[in-house]
Amino acid sequence: MAKKAASKKQETNDFSKYIRWFWIVFLGGILSIGLIFLLASWGVFGEMPDHTVLENPKTNLATEIISSDGKTLGKFYFDDNRTPVDYSELPKNLVDALIATEDARFYDHSGIDARGTLRAAIKLGSGGGASTISQQLAKQLFHGEGSKNIIERVLQKAKEWIIATRLERQYTKEEIIAQYFNIYDFGNNADGIRSASRIYFGKEPQDLNLKESAMLVGMFKNSSLYNPRRNPVGVKNRRNVVLAQMNKYEFIDETVKDSLQKTELDLDYTPETHNAGIATYFREYLRDFMKQWIKDNPKPDGEKWSLYNDGLKIYTTIDSRMQQYAEDAVQKHMPRLQAEFDHQNTPDRNPTAPFLELDLDEIDALMKRSMRQSERWRHMKYDLKKSDKEIIESFDKPTQMEVFSWKGEIDTIMKPIDSMRYYKSFLHTGMMSMDPQTGHVKAWVGGVNYKHFQYDHVKQGKRQVGSTFKPFVYATAIDQLHLSPCDTLPNTQITIEANKYGNPEPWTAKNSDGKYGGFKTLKNALANSTNTITARLMDKVGPQPVIDMAKNLGVEEEILPVPAIALGTPDLSVYEMVAAYSTFANKGVYNKPVLVTRIEDKNGTVLFQFTPESKDVLSEEVAYVTVNLMEGVTQGGSGTRLRHTWAGNTQVYKEIITGYPYGFDNPIAGKTGTTQNQSDGWFMGMVPNLVTGVWVGAEDRAAHFRHITYGQGASMALPIWGLYMKSCYENPELGISKGNFEKPNELSIQVDCDNYQPDEGASQSIDEDLDGVINF
Repeated sequence: MAKKAASKKQETNDFSKYIRWFWIVFLGGILSIGLIFLLASWGVFGEMPDHTVLENPKTNLATEIISSDGKTLGKFYFDDNRTPVDYSELPKNLVDALIATEDARFYDHSGIDARGTLRAAIKLGSGGGASTISQQLAKQLFHGEGSKNIIERVLQKAKEWIIATRLERQYTKEEIIAQYFNIYDFGNNADGIRSASRIYFGKEPQDLNLKESAMLVGMFKNSSLYNPRRNPVGVKNRRNVVLAQMNKYEFIDETVKDSLQKTELDLDYTPETHNAGIATYFREYLRDFMKQWIKDNPKPDGEKWSLYNDGLKIYTTIDSRMQQYAEDAVQKHMPRLQAEFDHQNTPDRNPTAPFLELDLDEIDALMKRSMRQSERWRHMKYDLKKSDKEIIESFDKPTQMEVFSWKGEIDTIMKPIDSMRYYKSFLHTGMMSMDPQTGHVKAWVGGVNYKHFQYDHVKQGKRQVGSTFKPFVYATAIDQLHLSPCDTLPNTQITIEANKYGNPEPWTAKNSDGKYGGFKTLKNALANSTNTITARLMDKVGPQPVIDMAKNLGVEEEILPVPAIALGTPDLSVYEMVAAYSTFANKGVYNKPVLVTRIEDKNGTVLFQFTPESKDVLSEEVAYVTVNLMEGVTQGGSGTRLRHTWAGNTQVYKEIITGYPYGFDNPIAGKTGTTQNQSDGWFMGMVPNLVTGVWVGAEDRAAHFRHITYGQGASMALPIWGLYMKSCYENPELGISKGNFEKPNELSIQVDCDNYQPDEGASQSIDEDLDGVINF
């Protein structure tokens, strides 16, 4: 009996020992976990973010370029194409999809889901993870993907939990959701929900529909695996899982779920890269503008702003609609013009294509100069340290390359020297549109394809302006001599003797049509680009006053003071010409072109606000009379085709141009320009609140049309202006004027030639100053 009692007592002691050890292990485990969390919060296992870091977590934010109508034109970024959005900009279906799929009890916990954690622990993770949205945000913000080492993973998890609870104390639930959508990398340069919605569906987040929202939320599982471009089937299946979860938690009903699960992804893939999208040439110009601004405007602490990571917002004057119309006009006209140019430069028609009037030695010299000016030469010479001989030899080695064509990019094998000649056969364009009353630049097209032709023909390129320079001569003569558009001059050749205006030899102007005789009004002479009349005006006012006029109008280039400038020998940019013509349209007041209205930091603090720069150049009367003269260009001169509605079906033009389907009946002032050998074609067109300039030509002046039929400004450049303005007028929201240019209250110069009665005193002074002038 005593033995049994002793045995029973021994068993009891043994059992109590197990209980004691259980509590020791259990409490020790709890204390150990608590100690781990405590040590983690103290930063023993790695630095933990303090409240200041939690308030402003470090994320790379792209600089956003915003149009005047509130659209994103593009972004500047290195790795992260991220532009954050507020919770208010997220549609309800997107938030519902996230809650249903990632954290159904999100609004009930404080960063850690106890039920989910216990379930994950019991099932050892086989029933799904327990990470809340707050924990996933903590992981994205502060330590990224988890370690494969079990000990390191436990420590990371502890830090993740602590950060999640701190985030819950620091932010509202809505702010946490917004941050989570903003931080995630959806692949294909889609960093954050705004980039993702724009890249995959071509729309802003608030415009996402239910199935689009479900697809993007589904990508949270693994955006590399669930990449809609590479794995559309897997992404569709994952989207359907999200829809099922939304049905499970009663965000949508069974009918909606079933119908949406049967649909395709319906992507509208719109990549956001530096070479894609609209206003690519303008964006590149803006990059240089911002680099200089950053250099001149450091942060308050002396550090430099980062164009690529600080989330700046650049508000520009570009109107996204007008920019698109401008690019569309170029895309419609230039392939047709190029087709005619190529037709004229087949080997049987031009053995030295694309060049004219050059012999083989001259072409060889031109190509050698181009080699040394190429990016390939620069890279091999200065980056790879190759010898000149090695570089020259490399130009004759066939290379795999992708080349531009108007029918799409072509993968081919070609010698670099041959590709250079191939690219020299393309015609290019530069176009700028500006509101003359504010100086705001509305559209900027620097070329036909930024990826393949990165030279900007708006501001970087300067080419001979031809007859578009003549209004500067006329304006000077009107200003100095008080001439009327109705005054006449003899259409006969005039020779300015040697050394009269710095010209070393006698200079004689010839009309392009070779026709002379009789008299012409100034209005008719400008409308038809009669060179002899312009030369007579130049002879009376002299080159220097004309140059001074051009400078005051905004021309920056140095111009040689010789008589020949009257016919447009100076090389000027589209940018300069548009600014100058805008002064005429703006009643003689020059406004410096404005491209950026303000710059803000990521918090909306204004860092830069533009200050208008303007000056009086001409009297309102002289400006109006000059505009009146240029109206004649579209009423009966080289721009009259803007009044036509013909669509261009006849044989002579069918390969070239779009025809002239414009039919404008509103007042338009303008001037065509064509250089002597048809290497440059210009059209400057104005209505009261919009001035637009267009240039077209090849890279080398030796590549040009043989005849003026196609090589004139009215054929090369005017159609782009016409197509652009037609689109602008079809959008009444733009408010482009169809009215008359405003006449000054006091106008002493008569512009109505039908009832012209010259002032006798003025007539006498003009006759004395201009031999051969007849007034009627």
